[in-house]
Order: sequence, then structure tokens, then C-alpha cells
Amino acid sequence: MSGTSFDAVDVALIETDGVSHVTFLAAQTFPYDPLFRRHMRDAIMRGEGTPWLEEQITKKHATAVAAFLRAQNLATDQIDLIGFHGQTLWHKPKKGQTLQLGDGAMLAALTGIDVVNDFRSADMNAGGQGAPLVPLYHRALAQEIKKPLAVVNIGGVANITWIGSERDKDLVAFDTGPGNALLDDWVLEHTGQPFDKDGALAAKGCVSDSYMELFFHHPYFKEKPPKSLDRGSFINFVPQSLSLEDGAATLTMMTIEAIAIALRSFPKKTEKIYLAGGGRHNKTMISWLAERTGAYVGCVEELGWRGDSLEAEAFAYLAVRSVKGLPLTLPRTTGARKPTKGGRYYKH
Repeated sequence: MSGTSFDAVDVALIETDGVSHVTFLAAQTFPYDPLFRRHMRDAIMRGEGTPWLEEQITKKHATAVAAFLRAQNLATDQIDLIGFHGQTLWHKPKKGQTLQLGDGAMLAALTGIDVVNDFRSADMNAGGQGAPLVPLYHRALAQEIKKPLAVVNIGGVANITWIGSERDKDLVAFDTGPGNALLDDWVLEHTGQPFDKDGALAAKGCVSDSYMELFFHHPYFKEKPPKSLDRGSFINFVPQSLSLEDGAATLTMMTIEAIAIALRSFPKKTEKIYLAGGGRHNKTMISWLAERTGAYVGCVEELGWRGDSLEAEAFAYLAVRSVKGLPLTLPRTTGARKPTKGGRYYKH
């Protein structure tokens, strides 16, 4: 998995039947180098990829798989399947369009392991948003946990999974709004650092009421879920006239307010929120979110989950569901007309 923060390839190894049995085995992260991140940032800004970039992304995933297997002392024939999400460049669900770069056939050939990729197209063809895709995995992990339960993944974009019960109709998910992407870009532009470590910059700043007022009027918040976003959907709300610290504080609060708005969509009050993704390392974000929502806010590690590898694990899980002909999405997680299968299979 390489998410909308496009900072690394996350590799995770699980054993699963694609339904209720999940055993986590190992995970490792392989960062992209700064030059390659610039290539991807440029491609995202242009809104288009190139054959060269797709080849490089695929090769970097293959290199990560090989390094991971060496570190775990595993042979390729001990792995049944790779779930390969690819790198999202843009996502425009209202137009029925999404672009993830990554060549499944090439990855299968390079690794010598069967691959499933293209997880989103079938859902979008069935009238869905094509995102988020992780909720079924969240539910599989949460079988023994008291409900209702909210899991918020704060990556480049933030998304929420609300699990009311084990029933399909009580699994609801959607993108809440900006996650770390705008904040990371702001900090990188002003300091050269990739993110606001521990939320230290935001903690020193003041939130701009005028920018927040504009933010609340974004039409996305009037749309009913399921709904999803592109990384750049809120790019016009970056507060260019503010200081470094005030800008960081304002962008952090935008992420928090979007989550607070999302929580109003659910039929029962959520007492506990668990965070995954890079945002869970931001101490300011955690404390402000708890203050704003009145809920207990913790990290998914408290549940025995792994916040850095959760999405990579999910695509392994979804790959197994794909080859078994099981749905990857539900009407209340993506808006598809019916539970929808998906993925493309490539034999090595």
C-alpha cells in the first residue's frame, strides 16, 4: 500500500480466509526517496501519470516485497497472493474516475507471486464512490470489540468507518475531509520538513476563524454519505496569508472539524474513536479531537491493531476476498447499488 501521503510503501503479511479469520504476521515500511516523492507530487499536480512513473512505482513495490521477504526469512513460494493497491494520483468519484498507478502483471512477474490489483473500478462501475475500501477489514478485526465503534484513518485524506453491529446495514463509511495532505504540504513548503512532528507547530498557533468559516461552507459537508474525496479537493482552503504556526493550527482544526461533522451522520452517539494512519502520531490533533467531540480518542494499537500497516493488511484481505468471489464493498460503505466484487487477478 502507498497512500495519498505518497511517502512510502507499506508491506504487511497476514493469514486470512477473507472472512472472519485474520492473523497478523509482520509488517515493514519502505520510504520513498525525496526525489521520487517530488516526481509523484508533480504528477498529482498535473493530474496525470506516465508509463515511466507507473513502471517505477511497480518496481519500487517489487523491491519492497523482496526486501520484506528477506527480512522475514521467507521464500516467494510461501506467499499465496499479493494485494497491490498501487499509487492513487487522483480520485474523482462524481465523474466516475479514479487513477491508481501500478502494473499488476509486471508486479507478478517481478515477484514471482500472484497479484490482485485494481480494487476500485468495479465499485465505481456499480455506481459507487470506489472508496473507502478498508471497512470490511475493520469489521473483521472488530468482531470481539464493543460497538458502536468509530475508526478514523487520518492519511492524506481522512476517512471514517462506523461499526454499529456485525450486520451489513450497520457498517457505514466515507471520507470525512482533509487528513494530513494539506498540513504536510504547508509544513514542507515553509520548513522543508515533511510533517508537523507531534503537532508542535499547530500547538503554538492560533486557529483562523475566517478560514474556518470558509471551510464550513464547502459543499462537500452538505452531501450525504457515502461520499469520497480527492487529495486536492480542499486545496483552495490552504490559508496562504497566515504564519507558519497559525496555518498549521488552522489546517489541523479543519481535519478535526470535518471528523466532528462526520460523527453527526451516525444513528448512535460514538463514545470511542480510534485513530489509524499518520495522524495518530499528532498529539495536538488527538487532544483537539477529544475536546471537540467529547469522545474518548485513542489509537488503534489499544485494540491490538497496527495503525501504520492497517491499510496494507486490508488490501491483502481484500485480495483474498477477490479470488474467492466475495464482495469488496457494500452500499453503505461506497454507495454502490449492491454488494460489489472487484479486483483483477494476475498469475506470476
